[in-house]
Amino acid sequence: MWGEGVEYRCVTNELNTLATALYVTVDDTLKASPQLAPYRPAVGIAPRISDAELITLAVLAVLLGFVKERRWLRHVRAHLLDMFPYVPGQSGYNKRLRKLAHVTRTMIRILAVDTSLWSDDVWVVDSTPVECGRSRDTVHRSDLAGWAEYGYCASHSRYFWGLRLHLVCTLGGLPVMFGLTGATADERETLLAMFAQAPDVLADHRHQTLIGDRNYFGAVFEADLAAAGVDLLRPTRKGEAPRGGDQFFRPLRQTIESINQTFKGQLDLERHGGRTVEGVWIRVLARILALTAVIWHNDHTGAPSSDH
Repeated sequence: MWGEGVEYRCVTNELNTLATALYVTVDDTLKASPQLAPYRPAVGIAPRISDAELITLAVLAVLLGFVKERRWLRHVRAHLLDMFPYVPGQSGYNKRLRKLAHVTRTMIRILAVDTSLWSDDVWVVDSTPVECGRSRDTVHRSDLAGWAEYGYCASHSRYFWGLRLHLVCTLGGLPVMFGLTGATADERETLLAMFAQAPDVLADHRHQTLIGDRNYFGAVFEADLAAAGVDLLRPTRKGEAPRGGDQFFRPLRQTIESINQTFKGQLDLERHGGRTVEGVWIRVLARILALTAVIWHNDHTGAPSSDH
């Protein structure tokens, strides 16, 4: 991953292959299920860039480390016109992309299911901060006020203003479920809500093992998970009787932190640049789709999992 100070970032052959495969898959999906696409009048000027091209552009921006849309589009016009003959202005790009949030979310699931990792019988769950502002003016004047809020990140011992990204992933880092909430949302309630919104996923993964940290506790909570066919493994809390598997949590914690670091370090999660609810949501979705697309591509090409 090159820093944004580098003026030219090359689209390698491998990345070009990934982009082509992603574009074809999105395009085929929208042709097979046109109801997924945003409403567009039957009569009028046809868009000069397709929805599949826009989603592919958004993923490439993430993978090439561009966090500013204006600079990214300028880069595309200068270096990628052979791949994208027409590049919209920033305003048009942003508006079109926000309307593609549902398609982007759908593609995350489609690509994830189309990997060998989808059938893994062990998941990990965690949440990570998504900072949305630091100045007092931003907190009071932001369109995110009321959703974003002050929270505390225990792993980095700091307070932040923003949201939390809740993730259920395989041990290989493949996103299975995800949700974006306020910074102080209860992790257990969020997890149960994610499960309730994806009954088909649980139906395909009966007797699943879920590994979480000490925050995922409570007799009623664990009973709800057990009723859904999920066996929870977590570290023993102070004052509890010893639980099985404590010796495995340290290396597994490193796996969870590695997934979070991929989002924060390589995919610039905290530099999303979103200023509205829709803007933050599509930028987070683009990062989840980028990670999923890389794992999907590597899985199909036989690339080592360490490349994820």
